[in-house]
Amino acid sequence: MTRTNITVRLSDDALALACGADAVAAAFEAHGAKVERVSSWGMHWLEPLAEIDGRGYGPLSPQDVSAVLGGKAGVLDIGMIADHPFLKAQTRLTFARAGKTRPLNLDDYAATDGWKGLEAARKSGPDKTIETVLDSGLRGRGGAGFPAGIKWRTVADTSADQKYIVCNADEGDSATFADRMVMEGDPYMLIEGMAIAGLAVGASKGYVYIRSEYPHAIAKVRAAIDRAAAIIAPFELEVRVGAGSYVCGEETALLNSLEGKRGVVRAKPPLPAHEGLFGKPTVINNVLTLAAIPWIMMHGAKAYADFGMGRSRGTMPIQLAGNIRHGGLYETAFGITLGELVNDIGGGTATGRPVKAVQVGGPLGAYLPPEQFDIPFDYEAFTAKQALIGHAGITVFDDTADMSAMARFAFEFCEVESCGKCTPCRIGATRGRETLDKVAQGKDAAANLSLVLDLCETMEFGSLCAMGGFTPYPARSAIRHWPEDFTTSKVKEAAE
Repeated sequence: MTRTNITVRLSDDALALACGADAVAAAFEAHGAKVERVSSWGMHWLEPLAEIDGRGYGPLSPQDVSAVLGGKAGVLDIGMIADHPFLKAQTRLTFARAGKTRPLNLDDYAATDGWKGLEAARKSGPDKTIETVLDSGLRGRGGAGFPAGIKWRTVADTSADQKYIVCNADEGDSATFADRMVMEGDPYMLIEGMAIAGLAVGASKGYVYIRSEYPHAIAKVRAAIDRAAAIIAPFELEVRVGAGSYVCGEETALLNSLEGKRGVVRAKPPLPAHEGLFGKPTVINNVLTLAAIPWIMMHGAKAYADFGMGRSRGTMPIQLAGNIRHGGLYETAFGITLGELVNDIGGGTATGRPVKAVQVGGPLGAYLPPEQFDIPFDYEAFTAKQALIGHAGITVFDDTADMSAMARFAFEFCEVESCGKCTPCRIGATRGRETLDKVAQGKDAAANLSLVLDLCETMEFGSLCAMGGFTPYPARSAIRHWPEDFTTSKVKEAAE
């Protein structure tokens, strides 16, 4: 018997839409069901994922709707969503509302502790708010891992007639989508975090810099700012859209872009905290950094710092992608091992073949072999292995991957995306690609590989910013861990 007069909850996240969620929603409505569009649970391999009375069904097609409503969903019935192993083992602080609230509904946000962090900050005052952020141990989630409270304190202590809060939402790394999920699924949390930052450092204006490839996020954040304007007043927010340049994820290139200039990296000093946007003191934080602030202010510094390991405190929304069975967002405390994330939580490769390599930290992150999967998710632990956590995007490759091609791609990517300001990055990336091409052609492979490694050292220590400085990481790690992929016989085999 088909069920009627029921409420079905479906995500309107961009990934769910790409998987056909709108068509599934229309099919439910055609069968008389009420459909509510909510944020994403982050279990992307199950999208479109429908929730009915707490029970999940997915991945669905429009043709599956009648079976779901008729109680004959079969393998599409995943049981109670909250009890799913992928979710149950997580520690969700930043993504506590994921899958549960309607993104632009102010009542939903207020009913799930929304604005309590801002209320606490207003009661505490600027100095106490900064102290709380410092004591929490929160570090920048955009990649550098710099303590957020120190940046805030610097701006607060700098005298100026105008200060700014800038949110870096130029999420351009491969395998990263947490920023997008926040902006599309819980935009008020980001707005609240920025308002708290403004109160703490004395900034009356903020900008959210979003890449043009995120039209759904742009629309959601703009709509949310309009609806929350009175709540965050006198703090004002505005969305600015980037033109798709990868290097504009670097904070000073982003500032140039915001000012209407070419997105080129600035030399430091002066630091943006002293002379940033329009020459004024500016706090620049990533989406996930600012989104963590409301929880910290509501629950206190110690509650946040109790999670994690070493100097990496709190939780990290980790994004699982590439050739992986269970791709999605997994938020947990720092300290979990790479092997647990890839094999236990991610389920290994989608192809069923052995894992060959994992790249963490986007296209400029190091490739790590299974032999290093015991490495804990911790900034210092990754640095010790000449690797990056970055924005915590994990891309998985199976044993068919050609690591010589992956190394070449790193140089080619930098060659295309470099702002061109400094010679090691601009010229080094081109020469790196050309030299690896010679290796692939069997031209004095040993000498040319040695030349590539020398070039990597020059780029790492001579580049003006992390764009050129991190390009050596994937190339060098590929050569170190998979030397067999750079032999003439291997290249010939791949060509055939």
